[in-house]
Amino acid sequence: MVIGEDSALFREGLARLLADAGHEVVAKAQDAPELVSAVMATRPDLAVIDIRMPPDLTDDGARAARRIRDAHPGLGIVLLSQHVETRHSVDLVSRGGFGYLLKDRVFDVDDFLDALRRVAAGGSALDPEVVSRLIGARRAADPLASLTAREREVLALMAEGRTNVGIARRLWLTHRTVETHVSSILTKLGLSNSEEDHRRVLAVLLYLNRA
Repeated sequence: MVIGEDSALFREGLARLLADAGHEVVAKAQDAPELVSAVMATRPDLAVIDIRMPPDLTDDGARAARRIRDAHPGLGIVLLSQHVETRHSVDLVSRGGFGYLLKDRVFDVDDFLDALRRVAAGGSALDPEVVSRLIGARRAADPLASLTAREREVLALMAEGRTNVGIARRLWLTHRTVETHVSSILTKLGLSNSEEDHRRVLAVLLYLNRA
């Protein structure tokens, strides 16, 4: 793994956490140009990147992530941030292997490490607060308006990158009930005539693009 983080304390703490969990940290970068160079040189399985990094301390990390993803489409990327910033998220999540978590989620170590594993395997991991910001306010013309409250809960968990099994555990439902909800969601969104994996991605993107 490669870590891109300008705070030395957080960077070293994160590196220690990952090493203790059995992951190899092959490089640590304190600014966006150094991060891009480190990824190009080491070809890691996953990059964990702070959105706000030098030199501009705006969205340098997110812009570096997009550059890295363009060069290495199969590389997993997890963005970390103190606050929700959604400018680059929809484009990155549409390609898979992407996560966006608030920094305080790192302290829930088991969930954080599980999110890293999902992203490294090509899945997604979106912080619930990020999902909430992305979907924005509902509108009368919103195609999601036809979904029930439970279906919207299921779709929100799909947007976090959770499988049907994970959704069932979170909502205390049976696997069959979740399958029924997912099928209903895809039908109501007019996504009933293609492969299920493809439909799930389209449903999540539609959900995120309602901001």
